[in-house]
Amino acid sequence: MEARAIAKFVRVSPRKAGFTADLVRGKNVDEALAILKYTPNKAARELRNVLLSAVANAENNHNMDRDKLVVSKMVANQGPTMKRFRPRAMGRATTIRKRTSHLEVVVKEK
Repeated sequence: MEARAIAKFVRVSPRKAGFTADLVRGKNVDEALAILKYTPNKAARELRNVLLSAVANAENNHNMDRDKLVVSKMVANQGPTMKRFRPRAMGRATTIRKRTSHLEVVVKEK
C-alpha cells in the first residue's frame, strides 16, 4: 500500500528540485524530514511540505504506521514556464524563463 501527495505549479525550477529530491529518495520518513529541514533552499521547503502531506495521507486515509514509512518516490516534473521579457541593448529584448514544477511524493511501508 502506498500514499501520495502532489503539489502542482510550484515556483521552483525542476532541475533544482530534482537535486534536492535525490537527497532523500529511499530514506525513512523521519530522516528525510530532518534532511529537508536543514537543506537551505526553496525546493527543500516545498518538498518537505509535500512529504508531510503524504505522511498525513498515509496515516489518515490508509491507516499506515508512521514509523515504518519510507520515501519510495520523490520526483520533480516540469510544469509550465512563465515567460517574461527584459530590455537589452540597442532596443532588443530577451526572454526570462520562470520555470515551475509539479512535485510528487509517494511513501510506502517497509
